[in-house]
Amino acid sequence: MFLPHPLLPDLKDLASATAVDHGFELADLQVLAHMQPMTVQIQIRRSSGDDVTLDDCAAFSAPMGEALENSAVLNEAYVLEISSPGIGDHLQSDRDFQTFRRYPVDVIHRDPDGAEQKHSGTLLERTENHLKISIHGRIKQIPRDSILSVELTNPTG
Repeated sequence: MFLPHPLLPDLKDLASATAVDHGFELADLQVLAHMQPMTVQIQIRRSSGDDVTLDDCAAFSAPMGEALENSAVLNEAYVLEISSPGIGDHLQSDRDFQTFRRYPVDVIHRDPDGAEQKHSGTLLERTENHLKISIHGRIKQIPRDSILSVELTNPTG
């Protein structure tokens, strides 16, 4: 069983505040405690919705590193990695689902019997209760509470 790192909430709060101060949003944060030294992976996106460049990641690294050093949240050696979400990433936020409408996705969910199912199609929309995808022109509604993951994929033809 996977247990989240105990510092994750504090790190997410710090990274989120630092990102906002620099015109970004925190997209994701992972702590790889099994690495030596520990690795803190932070993904950012622009608040404006514009693409995040390599220069943006490099520019954000210094203030994020400084914020970590000044906070004393981490008291051991660590490696800080800054990146942005890319293709193959899981869609999570409402913004993700808006941004990637009409993109190809893989949806993994549990059917009413509890069996895991995978559907590939084009993302149409996510409502309060359902995810709608188009599979070869046919619309499939999947209850949100049954969805395990939604991931961007490369189109196949």
